[in-house]
Amino acid sequence: MEVVDAVSVHFNGKAEVEDFDISAVVQPEPLPPIAAAENGDKRNGREIVLGKNVHTTCLEVTEPEANDEFTGDKEAYMASVLARYRKNLMERTKYHLGYPYNLDFDYGALGQLQHFSINNLGDPFIESNYGVHSRQFEVGVLDWFARLWEIEKNEYWGYITNCGTEGNLHGILVGREVFPDGVLYASRESHYSVFKAARMYRMDCEKVDCLISGEIDCADFKAKLLANKDKPAIINVNIGTTVKGAVDDLDLVIQTLEESGFSQDRFYIHCDGALFGLMMPFVKRAPKVTFKKPIGSVSVSGHKFVGCPMPCGVQITRMEHIDVLSSNVEYLASRDATIMGSRNGHAPIFLWSFMVIRAGCGNWALISYGISGSFKTTISSC
Repeated sequence: MEVVDAVSVHFNGKAEVEDFDISAVVQPEPLPPIAAAENGDKRNGREIVLGKNVHTTCLEVTEPEANDEFTGDKEAYMASVLARYRKNLMERTKYHLGYPYNLDFDYGALGQLQHFSINNLGDPFIESNYGVHSRQFEVGVLDWFARLWEIEKNEYWGYITNCGTEGNLHGILVGREVFPDGVLYASRESHYSVFKAARMYRMDCEKVDCLISGEIDCADFKAKLLANKDKPAIINVNIGTTVKGAVDDLDLVIQTLEESGFSQDRFYIHCDGALFGLMMPFVKRAPKVTFKKPIGSVSVSGHKFVGCPMPCGVQITRMEHIDVLSSNVEYLASRDATIMGSRNGHAPIFLWSFMVIRAGCGNWALISYGISGSFKTTISSC
């Protein structure tokens, strides 16, 4: 068994020196099979390869032996598995490219909360009968985003989602509930979750062509609007596409709607800001996303720029829209207006912690009174 020399690994901003056993981490894996398309051809000229996490390389779940409580074999086995897995994570994190994640974080102070089952089920603004929650943190974070996007506390509703996809699913669902016969418009380079929402909700969907930059082609958008001018429009506006990082021109989208005969009571705009939604407000001369414009909702990811260690996101919409899809749940003593029922109660605390520490105020003053300078500095240094 080959053991390489000690290497310095930076983990959570701290340097750790360990002997790295490469053979304990990298195991030979069989060549994954190729999934054929329905017609036997390659899909879009590319081969679709199945994932490598197949049954031959998974960690089998085995029940403990009757005498394991005395021998401790199972605990020793688990410790060795977790140690190898941690080394694997550290090695892969060193070369983590291609995903826009902020890996420079250290939430060690929050480890003391991992002993609690924190669940924010139900409406964030209506306390349920489940007492172990973090709504005070969640609403604090939501208020911060409401100010960022310029909407008053009594005019917005939102919640912390499990990921960016859930934000899109919720935003488009609100649009569909406001306009049940509306047509969904999205550029061809929109996130796949947008078209997933169209399938889930059985919505008519128009894929709009893109410019070479990746942003929506408003000439093609106008042509498709005029072809469906008898139906309301539900539009997904990208604030950073997945591949090209393209930002759709929100003002031009609104102008195109108005020129096509769509008044503000006949369209709903959801802004998918999973990628750049948290950066654009702090970039000079960047297009502005604000509820002062006729938009219906905005969503962002919390595990990308912020660096939350678990997938999460934020979804904000107008209070006037949320009643359309809300219903009371008696046994929760709360209201159902979210996509998921049980919701991760730890994520709001991680987001709140980032806002307080990285934004520079160091206390609730940030969430009560404003955005401080070091958060902008973090953006400008990217």
